[in-house]
Amino acid sequence: MNASEQLQVFLLDHSGGRKRVDIELLLQGLHAVHPELAATPAARAKLRELLDLLELDGRIQLPKGKGGWDRSSLPPLPLWVQLAHEEAPEAAKADLREIPWAPELRFLANARTGVPMDCLQKLQGFFANAGRNREPVPLKERSLEIFGDEKRLDALIRGSSLFAPGRLTLEQLRCFVVPEPLAWERGPSIGGPVLVIENAATWDSYCRWNRERGFFSAIVYGCGNQFMHSVGYLEEIFRAIGNRAVRYFGDLDPSGLRIPRLASAKATGQGLPMVEPDLWSYCRLLELGSQKARPESGPLECEPEDIKWLQTLGNEVAALFARQCWLPQEHVGWEFLHNAAWLPAYNEKLCR
Repeated sequence: MNASEQLQVFLLDHSGGRKRVDIELLLQGLHAVHPELAATPAARAKLRELLDLLELDGRIQLPKGKGGWDRSSLPPLPLWVQLAHEEAPEAAKADLREIPWAPELRFLANARTGVPMDCLQKLQGFFANAGRNREPVPLKERSLEIFGDEKRLDALIRGSSLFAPGRLTLEQLRCFVVPEPLAWERGPSIGGPVLVIENAATWDSYCRWNRERGFFSAIVYGCGNQFMHSVGYLEEIFRAIGNRAVRYFGDLDPSGLRIPRLASAKATGQGLPMVEPDLWSYCRLLELGSQKARPESGPLECEPEDIKWLQTLGNEVAALFARQCWLPQEHVGWEFLHNAAWLPAYNEKLCR
């Protein structure tokens, strides 16, 4: 269980059944998960990172309006979050103590999980029917078998503390999470980085260019926001080509920076490499699009942590956003990549 999941369990266990919890409890949860960060400048940024990951996984909801945020320091923190609680109330503890639970469920006699009795009984039935001897299957298949609902088990993971440390595990249920697959093309480079591209058109152009120039070991289609949810699929790609550095290239807008920053945090939590900016590609985008930046119709706000992800290009992009402008990555297209004789040789560390 990673740090964001530990924070969720803490909030569920200390919320008193409330769906909305305030910033004081959030800070207490951070100190419980990361006691070494107490009273340090890094605590605020770490809490925001964990909350962003929980929102990404659908485990909490963050405030929508500006009034729900503490902006006294950076990054902003929510004054409250909404937990994805189970709707049905938990059965009385007295009832739970009287049930001869399977060994995997004996913790229920003394633990609050927020899970209704009918779900607990179905889990009990799974173990009673030799479930612990079953072959491992994808989570949704096991959920359909146990509950008659392929999404029920995922909802229990997100909205209860049933899977807190020392309680039930997916291994005991003989199932595992299957990340959404990512489309990718193997490249001719043996040791080059893996490059993730946000949008389909640019992915196609970079694949064609890579066949000619051979800079990357693989080109991955991130599919916009989907990459945040599917970053774990990189492990499957590494099985085919070996571990590689991971670079990302997307639109220069707030969403285009938030996607790889959160994907990187999720990747490192799963033991995968950081997702870093492909500075060469972003430099070309800034050069080509400097006179063609699109004005945003509404306020264009970007979190400082997302700007920081861009490393040495952060200040230049922050100035772009300050003008309420953004750049689609399609400026770096096939004709430019293929025909520009002056194009600098690709160097992942070369910015200009």
